[in-house]
Amino acid sequence: MSLVLQGQVGRGEFSREVDVTVQHGEILAIVGANGSGKSTVLQTIAGIAALKSGRLSFDNVVWDEPITKIFTPAQDRHCGVVFQDLRLFPHLSLIANVAYGLRATGLSKQEAHARAAQELTLVGVDELVDRKPGQVSGGERQRAALARALVLRPPVLLLDEPFASVDVSSRQGLRDLLPSLVQGYQGSVVLVSHDPEDVQALATNILTFG
Repeated sequence: MSLVLQGQVGRGEFSREVDVTVQHGEILAIVGANGSGKSTVLQTIAGIAALKSGRLSFDNVVWDEPITKIFTPAQDRHCGVVFQDLRLFPHLSLIANVAYGLRATGLSKQEAHARAAQELTLVGVDELVDRKPGQVSGGERQRAALARALVLRPPVLLLDEPFASVDVSSRQGLRDLLPSLVQGYQGSVVLVSHDPEDVQALATNILTFG
C-alpha cells in the first residue's frame, strides 16, 4: 500500500529522473536547490503536470503512464494539497472554506459544516471559524488550509513549502501540530521544504535533489 513514482518528471525543457516510494503513514521530505524539480514532483503526483516517461501509481492503481496513455485527472486522484499561497477563497469564512470540498461530495450544508468544525478544532482555530482569511493571521490561515486538505481524508497529502509564509512563532506551532495530524491520518505525505528544521521535525524519510 504505497505511492510509487518511477520515471521522468518535467515541464517544458526541464526534466529529471525520479524514483520515489512513500508508504502509508510516512512523510517523505524532498529537499534541494531552487529549480531542482521538487515542486514539479508534487505537481506530477497531484495531476497538474504529466510524466514524461515511466509510471506513477497509488496502491497498485496506475495514475500516469505515458507509454499506455493512462492519465488520471487531478480531480479523480483526490490528493490533499497545501501550497505556499494557500488558495483559500477570500470571500468565504474559514469553516465554509473547509466545508467546500465536502459539499462537492454531496453532503448537506449542516453535515459538511459539522465535519469542518471538527477539523478546525483539531488544528486549533475553532474560535475563528466564522472569520474570513483576511481577518486572521498567516499561521491561522495555514492551519485552516491544512484542515481543508485533511477533512476529505485524501489518500495522498502534498505540502509545498507549507510554512514559508508564516512568522517564526507560527511556524514552530505548525511543526508541533503536523505530526499529530498525520499520525491519525495514515495517508502518504510528500513534503517539499528548504528549511532544515521543518525537515528534521517532520520527515520520516528524506530525498535530496542535487
